[in-house]
Amino acid sequence: MLLQNWQVKLEKICIPLAALIFSLFIFGIFCAAVGANPFEVYGSIYKAAFGSWYSFQNTLIRAAPLMLSSLCTALPAQLGLIIIGNEGAIVIGGLASVAMGLAIATLPAFAVQFLMAIASIIAGGLWIMAVGALRYYRGVNETISSLLLNYIAIAILNELVGGPMRDPTSLNKPSSYPILDINMLGNLPGTRIHYGLIYGIIACLIAYFLIQKTTFGFAIRTVGGNIRAAKIAGLPVGKLTLIICFLAGSCAGLAGMAEVAAVHGRANESLNSNYGYSGILVAFIARQNPLAAIFVSILLGGILASGGILQRSHNLPDATVLVFQGIVFLVILYSESVYGRLPFFKPSFRQQASINLTSQV
Repeated sequence: MLLQNWQVKLEKICIPLAALIFSLFIFGIFCAAVGANPFEVYGSIYKAAFGSWYSFQNTLIRAAPLMLSSLCTALPAQLGLIIIGNEGAIVIGGLASVAMGLAIATLPAFAVQFLMAIASIIAGGLWIMAVGALRYYRGVNETISSLLLNYIAIAILNELVGGPMRDPTSLNKPSSYPILDINMLGNLPGTRIHYGLIYGIIACLIAYFLIQKTTFGFAIRTVGGNIRAAKIAGLPVGKLTLIICFLAGSCAGLAGMAEVAAVHGRANESLNSNYGYSGILVAFIARQNPLAAIFVSILLGGILASGGILQRSHNLPDATVLVFQGIVFLVILYSESVYGRLPFFKPSFRQQASINLTSQV
């Protein structure tokens, strides 16, 4: 049994790693096709992401919202739901935090930041919980409904920052009124990294503990494994669906608050910065594991941080980073079909017989 567990864990590490390496190979072909040296491009990506403490800080700044956004996909996946409404939850969470921050601007800074976080958590949670309710009570496909809700959230953002919440001084780029500087999230001492990174790490740790170490998490995984058996066992599938979707959306909503209160200072189109879609990629690479999502977020954050240097040093299009993300996503999706099929990760006939005998005893 120990050997089988070791093989399963090794498979979960080796296949995503091989997929990333293969993605780099395909991306290298793309770079060569547009006239850039692939090895120089790889070097520039490393330099921009991890080459110095300054660049690594840029990577961590981008990794913070990715950690929170990835949980919006990773948590419902434990229940067997594929939700991709991360971007919409980020936008709604950011809007809610700005509205709260402007409404209570005169309170002490700690109270303002706390209530902004609560507002973003509730708004993002309810946004994704609606997806879970549509899925369970009306049979609406959660992937389609969550995707469409992204566009609704973006439309709400554009309407509010261009109308009731618009700051008249924001001429070229319609934006909300700014949050007071005193109410902004600060940076970690001696760095440019804001406290949103701490939010992301803590959220991933709590999510892992909740799913793997509690009876609630066991119930969630049971429903995800076999919903009919879960219903026969008396598990409240509807309630679990709503709770896990709320928790998922609350994480993405908190990412919106961190972007508003630590980066932009106000709500505008910058909230729609594709962190939600990148978070989906993080969740799939991490195989829905919240702990692995921390490290994958840092890796992908480094790739996002390298977009500028690729454009300046290699004359590559600004969308090159998005091309790389798309290649990784396609390869990761294909790699899902490989699990359980590679002989190296399968126990031999004799080992399988021993496992079966042990289980019978």
